[in-house]
Amino acid sequence: MQEIINEIYEEVKRRCSLPSNFYGVGAWDHHIEIVYQIAKNNAKLYGANQDIVSLAALLHDIASVTNKDYTEEHHLIGAEIAEELLQKYNLTQEQITLIKKCILNHRGSRLVTKNSPEEICLADADAMAHFYSIPSLLEMVYVEKKLSIDDGAEFVLNKLKRSYNKLSSQGKKIVSSRYKAALLVLKKPDINEF
Repeated sequence: MQEIINEIYEEVKRRCSLPSNFYGVGAWDHHIEIVYQIAKNNAKLYGANQDIVSLAALLHDIASVTNKDYTEEHHLIGAEIAEELLQKYNLTQEQITLIKKCILNHRGSRLVTKNSPEEICLADADAMAHFYSIPSLLEMVYVEKKLSIDDGAEFVLNKLKRSYNKLSSQGKKIVSSRYKAALLVLKKPDINEF
């Protein structure tokens, strides 16, 4: 199975480095690879199959990096792309179906019931990645979106709050110290604090 994971790793990394990837290689460096590492590391804690979680983590945003127009429905299109890619390997249909379910249900903005530890593990890893890549969120708001200092900080703060609130209780425990630190840094200070 590790050989399959290695090949999918390289394929997703390759797609992220293509000029056609609107999100640039940062999608790999500052999100997908982080989600992959978090999911892989947390699989045992969640009682999830590490191989399934690893493949799902690598493929969870495959649609977005393949075509920007797929971003809004990237969970749906990504599941189909994943199935296409995985069918050339010696995986069972049950394994492919579980990977697809993980991809379909990873989005925090789509509050759906996650029925397996693998689905929960990936959804948490996707949200948790934001707490490990705050500099990329800041780059997005200040460089790409060109927001003011206060508006950018508020945008990132709200994104982190939404991400935290979507986590399972296990996920919240893992990132709680990072979440509290981010709140301290990003929250506009009350003049009475001084």
